[in-house]
Amino acid sequence: MPPVVPPFLVGLIVAPLAKRLLKPLVGGVIKASVGIAMEVKKAAQEAGENIHDLAAEVAADVVAAQIAAGETEIPSSDGQHATGHGAKGEQRAPKIRATAGAAGKTH
Repeated sequence: MPPVVPPFLVGLIVAPLAKRLLKPLVGGVIKASVGIAMEVKKAAQEAGENIHDLAAEVAADVVAAQIAAGETEIPSSDGQHATGHGAKGEQRAPKIRATAGAAGKTH
């Protein structure tokens, strides 16, 4: 019959060995996870910038096409279209608004 060894003695012997083996392994897993998370974040940011750039290009193309077609409808801030003419038939100049981000920038 094999000798009976109490479990806590096995733990006392195995714990330092496990610490030496598992610490580098866990550290490597965490380091890889953080690296992957940073790459995913960077890729998502670049995709968002590309979508924003594409939306700006499409908006510019639409405005250019409207100008080329001679359309005078100007979208107003409340979602309705203004005809571009005042009460007496004179053309209005479009309003130019400063954005909050551009107003506070000083390089």
